[in-house]
Order: sequence, then structure tokens, then C-alpha cells
Amino acid sequence: MIKLFRIAADMQEAGVHIARWGIVIVLLWIGGLKAFRYEAVGIVPFVAHSPVMSFFYKYDAPEYKTHMNKEGEYVAENIRWHEENNTYLFSYGLGTVICLIGLMIAVYSIWPGISAVGSFLAFVMSLVTLSFLITTPQTWVPDLGDAEHGFPYLSVAGRLVIKDVIMLGASIATMGQAARKYLKTRR
Repeated sequence: MIKLFRIAADMQEAGVHIARWGIVIVLLWIGGLKAFRYEAVGIVPFVAHSPVMSFFYKYDAPEYKTHMNKEGEYVAENIRWHEENNTYLFSYGLGTVICLIGLMIAVYSIWPGISAVGSFLAFVMSLVTLSFLITTPQTWVPDLGDAEHGFPYLSVAGRLVIKDVIMLGASIATMGQAARKYLKTRR
């Protein structure tokens, strides 16, 4: 049993590297998807309700509800509304930032200082995402007659957001490892 614990203890460094590449893959993939309409529309409830991001959109939070396309649905009128709302433009910019953060984290072996900054930015991004649990009503199951609604009942959107707690922890671990490597190169 002790031998298994020694093996597990020796796996910590590998775990941080796997977490780093997990963050990179998720950020590049999700950031890249921000270039597509369905993903841009999918983040509208979060952005529209956010006190730090809603100013990017032309229209206030409640108005978007009648203009939401389902994933895979094509409603030209809704697409025009989102173009006017700056939904797609904001999403392109956000996706670019997310991809850049992923690339910064990916350069760990060459530029650990840049990777540490990228991990810090991923940490901040995770905090912003987790704030949606407070600002976005759609993160909780709505009161449609069932007794199981509101806190602590996470909706699909809420379950998507809560996973950022993992990103938060992983970004701290990768930031620490990259900062440690950077400091060793400065001696």
C-alpha cells in the first residue's frame, strides 16, 4: 500500500503538466468556437447580465430572449438582431483573447514567465465565469411549478459554469509551476 502512495506522490508533476495541456486544449477549442454563431449566441445570457461585460452589447438583458436561436437552428431575423447587438463581434474578440491565453500557457517549456502570466489570466477568466452564477438567472433551474428550482439546483448553463472551479485550481497549479521554472532561469 505504501508503494502505491509513493507512486501517487511522484505523479504530482505529471498531473500539473496534464492539467496545463487540458487548459490549453479547452481554451483553444472554446476560444475557437467563439467564431461561430451558435457559440456567440450561447454566451449572450451571461454577457448580457454581467455588470462588467454587458456594455459590449447594444441591447439590454431581457430583450435577447426573443432572439435566441437553438443550436443548429437558422432564423435569419435572429441572426440580424445579433449582428446589430454586437453579439458576434464581441464573441470574436472574446474568442481571440481566450485563444491567446491558451497559447501563452502552452509556451511553458520555452517561456515559463509568459506561461505563468497566461495561467494567471486563466485564473481571472475563471473568476469572471464563476461570477455568472450570481449575475445570470439562467444558471439556476427556473420556477416553472416544480419544488426543485433556484439554489442549489443548477441548470445546464449553471453546470457549464460551475466546472470553472476546476479551471481555477488548475490555473493556480500551472501558474505556480511556471513561475517556479521562470525564477530558476533568473538565478
